[in-house]
Amino acid sequence: MIKDITLGQYFPGESPIHKMDARTKLILTLVLIVIIFFVHTYIGYLCVAALLVLTAVISKVGARFVYNGIKPILPIALFTFVINLFFISGETVIFEWRFIKITLEGLRQSVITVVRLVLLVLSSTMMTLTTSPMELTTALERLLKPLSKIGFPVHEIALMMSIALRFIPTLLEETDKIMKAQTARGADFEEGGLIKKAKALVPLLVPLFVSAFRRAYDLALAMEARCYNGGEGRTKMRVSHFHKRDLFAFAAVGLVVIVIALGY
Repeated sequence: MIKDITLGQYFPGESPIHKMDARTKLILTLVLIVIIFFVHTYIGYLCVAALLVLTAVISKVGARFVYNGIKPILPIALFTFVINLFFISGETVIFEWRFIKITLEGLRQSVITVVRLVLLVLSSTMMTLTTSPMELTTALERLLKPLSKIGFPVHEIALMMSIALRFIPTLLEETDKIMKAQTARGADFEEGGLIKKAKALVPLLVPLFVSAFRRAYDLALAMEARCYNGGEGRTKMRVSHFHKRDLFAFAAVGLVVIVIALGY
């Protein structure tokens, strides 16, 4: 269901992960994403997975929210697994029948690709679930602030990101309402194959786009009525600071990097 998608949603809490500086979480998430692409050993993937599971346990987000964050990409992961399994050639053949040939190298690459995809989604999901959109965009703005000296519109980029993240759950909720309204009028979104389901979603686009443009227009009027004219001269209601828990987080990720480096 649309309402089960956790992209852009924030799970309030008082855990040490929630209280960490948003800049720390943003930096460490980017570091993990880079690590995931460079890891080539199962020990490395196991270390990254263990770190993410430990983060989920400490944050007390709940297994349901974590699973809902991974659930939408499971069909893509399955499709990727099959493609890599049958189309990557190798020397060690473990199954062969007519034109179908499965090699050990293809199986290994299929598993690695799926694991990478799941870990990437899980790392970004944990960041958005434990960091409010406002904190995330403020952290991004502060990290990119040096670029403002060369004319880069840091505040405007951060504002657009904040608005986009803010309205993802709203649009998902609006989509769910439209689906329920059309289902009550006889529409069927569950029966049939993939093509039929895709065609059934077409009637959702018009009311969804109308609602999105109406919300954007109302937001523009509200900002104009409040005399918004950019980030110049604006102050922050909350000033973030690094604490000991941020240092522990950097140390934990650094330890994982060292273990992975030694694994090579």
